[in-house]
Amino acid sequence: MDRTILHSDCNSFYASVELQRRPELRGLPVSVGGDAENRHGIILASNPLAKKYGIKTGEALWQARQKCRNLVIIPPDYRLYLEFSQATRQIYLEYTDRVEPFGLDEAWLDVTESRALFGDGMAIAGEINRRVKEELGITVSVGVSYNKLFAKLGSDYRKPDAITEINHSNYQQIVYPLPVGDMLFVGRSTAAKLNRMGVFTIGELADMPPEVLRSAFGKVGEMLRIYACGEDHSPVALYGEREQIKSVGNSTTAPRDLECDEDAKIVIFVLADSVSRRLREKGLCGRVVTVSVRDSHMCWYSHQRRVDRQISQFADISELALELFRESYDWKMPVRSIGVSVSALEERVDWLQQSLFFDAEQYLRRERLEQAVGSVKHRYGTGAVCPAVLLKDMRLAGFDPLNTVNVLPTGG
Repeated sequence: MDRTILHSDCNSFYASVELQRRPELRGLPVSVGGDAENRHGIILASNPLAKKYGIKTGEALWQARQKCRNLVIIPPDYRLYLEFSQATRQIYLEYTDRVEPFGLDEAWLDVTESRALFGDGMAIAGEINRRVKEELGITVSVGVSYNKLFAKLGSDYRKPDAITEINHSNYQQIVYPLPVGDMLFVGRSTAAKLNRMGVFTIGELADMPPEVLRSAFGKVGEMLRIYACGEDHSPVALYGEREQIKSVGNSTTAPRDLECDEDAKIVIFVLADSVSRRLREKGLCGRVVTVSVRDSHMCWYSHQRRVDRQISQFADISELALELFRESYDWKMPVRSIGVSVSALEERVDWLQQSLFFDAEQYLRRERLEQAVGSVKHRYGTGAVCPAVLLKDMRLAGFDPLNTVNVLPTGG
């Protein structure tokens, strides 16, 4: 028996919520944007009128204003969006307990076992679409399919306020002509590499020989072809089912462009400190450190390394993160934002693996020092104790990743 999977996507979510709160702005081009003064000045979401001017999610506020002089830009209100997000999920939960959120504004629903009560997938999608509109004043686009990936493609296919079914009889007509970059798990760099191989549509990806994709992308290439063929069997998680933490990280957009290693070092040290403290709070260590960088032209890079022992200390994370940054970034462009994360997580252990290249006594001394410093910061604030290098530019160093809420761009 085929599953029935829905993907519900709140249209222009942040902007729609703001217009519900401020009805006087209806009929005007409206965008929700970050804090321009602190360099978080990008478009997070826009209503359809703003989109008609070519305003896109992720572009700088000044670029958006050049396209539309009368654009109304509203600062984000994360708590309000969270309230609306929870309200949409409560509606979904009336139809199934298998509701898997994908960000604040999207969710998958497995309604296979609900069809006897509420009708087929299209009927349930129609009910959800109607109720969200009537009860919350915003709209959703819903995809209906037999797997998660095609359901998401369905919700993206027609917007706003639409329902699209992708089934066994029509998926080749709907899905195969779509750009390969529209498929979940195909990022910008993967799409560009596929394009260089002559693969521009999802249908062309489905027709690629598995060995060619395996040679170019490894196991990921095989997975992408399987997904393109509609063979995604991944389950929809039960709502509230706690996922295993896969990584602990923080990122920030700097208040000014970073132009040298010393600038980057300051930001990396602050991020590494926050990651170390979060790992300690969760009782975790990791074996992979990743540094991500976005330059002033919004191009994104990342570099990671696996180590042969558990790490969680600030000294280890900051040293490796700085080394990765220096190896991977050539300063052809100034840097706009940096992220540091630790993955391949494990529970912390009380014993230490001795080796010729590991000084256990030094490790324990640093551990005691970092625990003491962490206690001081917990009591008096993040800035109570800091490495001397941070004092060189307190504007760069003066942010607290542990107590900053990042509002991310949404889809359409």
